Amino acid sequence: QNLCESPARRFSGGGSPAASETLTGVVLDGLSDNTAEVKPARSLKTSSSPSRERLPFARSRPSPNSKPLESDKTSLEHPPDKLQSSSILNATSDTSARKDSHSKIFESTLHRQKAQKKFKKCFLEREESIALESNTNHLRNRQGSENRRTDDDRSQHAELGPYLLKLAKSTIASGDNPRKALDFMIRAVKSFEKRANGKPSLDLVISMHILAAIHTILGEFEEAVMVLRHSILIPDVKAGGVQHALAAFAGHMQLGDTLALLGRGEDALTAYHTGLDVQKRALGDMHPRVGETCRYLAEAHMQAMQFSEAEELCQHALEIHKQHSPAASVEEATDRRLMGLICNGKGEYDAALEHLVLASMALIANGLDVEVAAVDTSIGDTHVALQRFDEAVFAYQKALTVFKSTKGEDHSSVASVYVSLAELYLKTGRLRESKTYCESALRIYGRHGGAGHQLDDIAIGLTGIAAVYEALNEQDQALLLLQNALGILEAAPGQQSAAAAIEAQIGVIHYMRANHSEACSSFQNAASKLQAGAERKSSLLGIVLNQMGLACLHLYKVEASVKAFEEARSILEESCGLHHPETLAVYSNLAAAYDALGRCSHSQSLQLKSIPKNVSRIVITFQCLFTFLGIPSF
Repeated sequence: QNLCESPARRFSGGGSPAASETLTGVVLDGLSDNTAEVKPARSLKTSSSPSRERLPFARSRPSPNSKPLESDKTSLEHPPDKLQSSSILNATSDTSARKDSHSKIFESTLHRQKAQKKFKKCFLEREESIALESNTNHLRNRQGSENRRTDDDRSQHAELGPYLLKLAKSTIASGDNPRKALDFMIRAVKSFEKRANGKPSLDLVISMHILAAIHTILGEFEEAVMVLRHSILIPDVKAGGVQHALAAFAGHMQLGDTLALLGRGEDALTAYHTGLDVQKRALGDMHPRVGETCRYLAEAHMQAMQFSEAEELCQHALEIHKQHSPAASVEEATDRRLMGLICNGKGEYDAALEHLVLASMALIANGLDVEVAAVDTSIGDTHVALQRFDEAVFAYQKALTVFKSTKGEDHSSVASVYVSLAELYLKTGRLRESKTYCESALRIYGRHGGAGHQLDDIAIGLTGIAAVYEALNEQDQALLLLQNALGILEAAPGQQSAAAAIEAQIGVIHYMRANHSEACSSFQNAASKLQAGAERKSSLLGIVLNQMGLACLHLYKVEASVKAFEEARSILEESCGLHHPETLAVYSNLAAAYDALGRCSHSQSLQLKSIPKNVSRIVITFQCLFTFLGIPSF
């Protein structure tokens, strides 16, 4: 224990007596038994000048006046040879004794040196063990302090994260600088991330969702996508339970919304379906919240003009709400209204009218007058498609009365009904009433500062009014309105498809005015926007490509027109069918392009395809008859 003292105390000789006894014991233990019995050597006296050693038999010469001693007398009594021999023996014995003494001293010195080496070795080993133990204790103390510091930091982060989250929410709610809210949220995410320490954390996931929403508000969509892709990897969907699964579901849905704002429609639909699968595994296929998600996905597919997928999802949502909701519920009415719009898009107007009437009855039972008016507008559109104009006027006027009484005469909903009435009166030939309703709608859309005005509603209304003016042969006014609508939609995120449709309509007006170069440029821009979104396989893209091919033919760009016609043919054959009027029109145009290139065989085969199926059978019969009669066929 005393050897554990500091090296300075041991080397200074100031150790305790117990330590001295311990050191002495170590030395004695290192000596051998023989060394312990050897007596300490006597000290030899030395002088500056060495003196001769007097031999025992050497006699000093007597002086002449000295008297003989008794020793002399005694020595004279013995013979000289005997005295000399005895002296030699005595000297020899003294020399041997001295040699033995020197050898014992030498041996004791060697033993002492060995004992010192052994002691030194033991001492160094003990020093190393003490140093190692002290270093270990230092590391333990340091690790303990770091752990305490980490615990303190985690406790601080645990308090800082919710506080920063609260500050960010209050900043967004107050309408202050969103950059300030973004800074708060970034710090909150870092705090929650340090607190999680690499483990799945729902607080971290929620904070990242809010951070992505703030990026979206600021128009930083790519940054929002990066944050959301990271957030969906954090929850432990398999072992974390329902809460982690729902957190991942929310991340996938928000990611889909952000991708839709970027115009990446197919990627958005993929994210939506991934989120739906996660929600189904967590809650079950027939859970009411799954029904809401299916309805949301059906709307997304309908906007992408994918009516078959939209109908399947909406039907599943309707079945879920029938199972979990009472008869004529609001949820069922919402599903039926969406189903009616999908059936309108597919051209199934009778089925659409049935769903819309049931939805209107359910909403009336629940006292939702504004929603009933919106459904009446859709009912009016369906009656127009069925050529039932009187019923359509009645539905529009009913919706117009409700909108004026509930939202005011300057609301965009009132303007949209005016546009619908203008289109209706245009079809019935009442042109004066049609133009009057267009002017009334334009007065409402001109008040951008009024309440209830949304930019996308204004753009859609301007597009409808432009179609009326185009039919009235006022192309300059129509082109001006379309350009205004295009400017509104291009500035709004997530409106690439609507902007493409308006740009295609601008191209049609340029084509009608023989401005083929401007028409080709507009059609090309519209096709690029549709191909970048979810409409790359839609019939709208096929129609736009067909029009672009016609414009290229007028510019004598035959190869470019052939390429556009071939792409339009492949799209329309898949989306509309082989015998659809749009597909047949593309066949006819492509045949003319092939004929211009000298590809007559391809042109003739497409000319046969361009004829309807029942007519083509008659043509083939007449060709056989002409061949039999020897008459040249066309």
